[in-house]
Amino acid sequence: MRRFLRPGHDPVRERLKRDLFQFNKTVEHGFPHQPSALGYSPFLRLMAIGTRSGAIKLYGAPGVEFMGLHEENNTVMQIHFIPDQCQLVTLLDDNSLHLWSLKQHGGASELREEHRFTLKGPPGSPPSATQVTAVLPHSSREVLYLGTESGNIFVVELPSFRVLEDRTITPEAVLQRIPEDNCNRRSCELVEALREHPKNPDQILIGYSRALIVLWDLQSNKAVHHFLGSQQLENLYWQRDGNKFISCHYDGSYAQWLVSSDNRQSEPLENTVPYGPFPCKAISKIYWQTTRNGLPYIIFQGGMPRASYGDRHSITVIHGSQQTAFDFTSRVIDFFIIFSSDPAAEFDDPSALVVLAEEELVVIDLKSAGWPAVHPPYLASLHCSAITCSHHVSNIPLKLWERIISAGSKQNIHYSSMPWPIDGGTNIAPDPPQRDLLLTGHEDGTVRFWDASGVCLHLLYKLSTVRVFLTDADPNDNMNTLGEDEWPPLRKVGTFDPYSDDPRLGIQKIYLCKYSGYLAVAGTAGQVLVMELNDEDAEHVVDHAEADLLQDQEGYRWKGHEKLKTRDGPVRFEAGFQPFVLVQCQPPAVVTSLALHSEWKLVAFGTSHGFGLFDHQQKRLVFVKCTLHPSDQLALEGPLSRVKSLKKSLRQSFRRIRRSRVSSRKRRGAGGNASEVQEANAKFDQDALQEMELAPVQRKIEARSAEDSFTGFVRTLYFADTFLRDSSRHCPSLWAGTNGGTVYAFCLRVPPAERRMDEPVRAEQAKEIQLMHRAPVVGILVLDGRSTPLPEPLEVAHDLSKSPDMQGSHQLLVVSEEQFKVFTLPKVSSKLKLKLTALEGCRVRKVTVANFGSCKTDDYSENDLAVLTNLGDIQIISLPFLKLQIRYPCIRKEDVSGIASCVFTKYGQGFYLISPSEFERFSLSTKWLVEPRCIVDMPEVTSNNHVHNKSGTENAARKSSPGDCGEDERKSGRLMEHALLNDEKVLKEIQSTLEGGR
Repeated sequence: MRRFLRPGHDPVRERLKRDLFQFNKTVEHGFPHQPSALGYSPFLRLMAIGTRSGAIKLYGAPGVEFMGLHEENNTVMQIHFIPDQCQLVTLLDDNSLHLWSLKQHGGASELREEHRFTLKGPPGSPPSATQVTAVLPHSSREVLYLGTESGNIFVVELPSFRVLEDRTITPEAVLQRIPEDNCNRRSCELVEALREHPKNPDQILIGYSRALIVLWDLQSNKAVHHFLGSQQLENLYWQRDGNKFISCHYDGSYAQWLVSSDNRQSEPLENTVPYGPFPCKAISKIYWQTTRNGLPYIIFQGGMPRASYGDRHSITVIHGSQQTAFDFTSRVIDFFIIFSSDPAAEFDDPSALVVLAEEELVVIDLKSAGWPAVHPPYLASLHCSAITCSHHVSNIPLKLWERIISAGSKQNIHYSSMPWPIDGGTNIAPDPPQRDLLLTGHEDGTVRFWDASGVCLHLLYKLSTVRVFLTDADPNDNMNTLGEDEWPPLRKVGTFDPYSDDPRLGIQKIYLCKYSGYLAVAGTAGQVLVMELNDEDAEHVVDHAEADLLQDQEGYRWKGHEKLKTRDGPVRFEAGFQPFVLVQCQPPAVVTSLALHSEWKLVAFGTSHGFGLFDHQQKRLVFVKCTLHPSDQLALEGPLSRVKSLKKSLRQSFRRIRRSRVSSRKRRGAGGNASEVQEANAKFDQDALQEMELAPVQRKIEARSAEDSFTGFVRTLYFADTFLRDSSRHCPSLWAGTNGGTVYAFCLRVPPAERRMDEPVRAEQAKEIQLMHRAPVVGILVLDGRSTPLPEPLEVAHDLSKSPDMQGSHQLLVVSEEQFKVFTLPKVSSKLKLKLTALEGCRVRKVTVANFGSCKTDDYSENDLAVLTNLGDIQIISLPFLKLQIRYPCIRKEDVSGIASCVFTKYGQGFYLISPSEFERFSLSTKWLVEPRCIVDMPEVTSNNHVHNKSGTENAARKSSPGDCGEDERKSGRLMEHALLNDEKVLKEIQSTLEGGR
């Protein structure tokens, strides 16, 4: 039967692949991009955020997350939870309403869209007649009140979204009960706010834009009270006792109104312009919260003086003599207050202010003195400064983990110790199997350490490299300090700060050794810092060394930015990672590759001009190698010469096209086989920040000209202990791959530990390999005698890996953008290769070795290559035979920044940026899967006020029609019914109830 099997088809291997590989997008980390709406359920203690792209995300206790997406991809304008239900309603900018429910499936809750509805007016009516401006879910949980631009208030039944036309509140009906001298027809245009009476559900407060406020009785269907303000209305808020309410207005004022028993117009009890007397911005939302000590909390958005502070995004909190205007660095979308939700409670007693800004979520503790911010366990503002690179480290040792957390806790002393107040739902996901770190480098010279072990991406520690350098800003400046007499009393809050003191500070490469605690970071201006972890604050001098990568070659002149100036003398550093040596590359170009070997105490670095090796124990430069080609003039212009680079690149592209056409005509004239013409590949300098993310091309793999720009650009560096000179002796080595398809190999002589400080490290070039097709080298790997990748430095010493096999012959794997090639060592003879699909224009962007374990047994695992291409596909390729195992579409090929930001983990997971503020997490492994798994249980309030614990799923199913139930729910219902009817005790109880009813 073997003759009839397809070549290469192995049923056993196919089954094994199913046990090893599975692609899932699991969770989105970070802050939602372009948020547009905010909602909160005090009953469920869940928060909902809607975005401009139509996404809706629910958050509760850490690990409790749900996500839904509207099919229309329209902006979410409003979010309202149905009282005492696991349901919510969203309003989109296309005027459609959507009902969402939390339902149970497979033992966990899921967010599902149940119904959608668009309010339609009579034929020929203008769109404003039904344009929804205000939504009120009634406490009866049976209807929605929809205020519109025309002043009509429609009543919609839940969950069917059927319009109850006989209950519509029209402007004409409202005006019948109001004296004509107080208002006219235009007074009832555009409903700004709808608020249910806190003590009487049969009354609602209607606020119209032109400052008319009406208390409407739903039973008698008439206005029982009206109030007329003098300024355009923005919003309304009931006080807890229902005797008073607050209105806020366009002129920056708010007014307090008393609800009396007669139907005459009332004058406001109080009309205040908190930041007057000069013209102020509108107060768009306000809360009036009562407390036991008698002093209310007045919290409002906006109201700042227009002339001086009109550009500020603020929320003011007033409590007695205390007044603070919290100043946000991005626009405030919405906010809410967390207070006592018990209807029997006499006071509000607010505990927290939750603010959704355009770029971050900020929570303020209102119980503690000074109103400090609360450290969020999720929704981190990843892009507080733009992310420039990322680095993942798996399976962190406990000791290093605790030291990093300790350093981070010293930075967070100004945060509140208050528990996270949004704590609804229960996280039922298993605990993470290991501790993982995700490090992000930022434009402002900081590195942030994130706990990436589970669903919540939580900030552990922030490292700043700014103190090493002289910049315009003083790191000791405190932007939160306030003068005693300053007015308005602004206080900056939040972490989002899009402005960088100097773009040269940007972090481009990070390498952390989890065993030794050494950290290397490299930046935009050629700076390479080596750091070690210190548990205490320290003050010391940072040693400096320069690496001249041009080696005084004549004819080259750097035209880019200058290097950063360093501080003289000792520098004080906080506890955590502290730099002890700085290597400055000359010219100060972007560092494009970095490698650290903590056992040999060596760090290697590369730029577009060459690469070097530095001994950070002796603090001595070992060697530098210039990789510039005579045509690499663009490499000397730097990222600030974009226009010149683009012009020159275009000229070179047209020259290549002409050369390609001429050569193809000559080949055709000679009668040879016609080859496809190489298309233009217009390269231009992307600040080298995207690791030369070039536009996709469609061409066959053919030799590139040595005159192509950036051939000397160093793409990858790799340390290995292998056989380089002969097959009898192995030695430390350094490998470097360039953009021009060249691989350099250097033999290193590292003195033994007892003479390490006395003898210098020596290096000698042993090999130079030039790939025929000259494609950029993106990865280098050495396989030992068992065809296993060499272990990380110190991994064997910590008994976390087997010693490499030094008896059999080693192999060298060189990954270029267009093919994988295996060479034997030390002869460097070609053994096998795998070409990517040439006609698709497929090119390797990222490659890493990942370990995949079987989901069926713990005894089997294997190492494979995880490869990301410029088409956004992820391919898994076996080692050492380079067989394609499986291919998954992951990222849109147009999403160049997403592809450039992708980082793989050691165990078959990955992260990439889907927006400047969000990482998408994905898994390629069946065994390693991190995804939210949670359940929301809600207390059911019955008529006799007994509280039962009932799943929100069951409650939602009770409200929905049988046709909406899933098959599993119908089956469980039938089983329950069968069980009840076979229970004698239940039958007797039913019989006695029926007899009693007669």
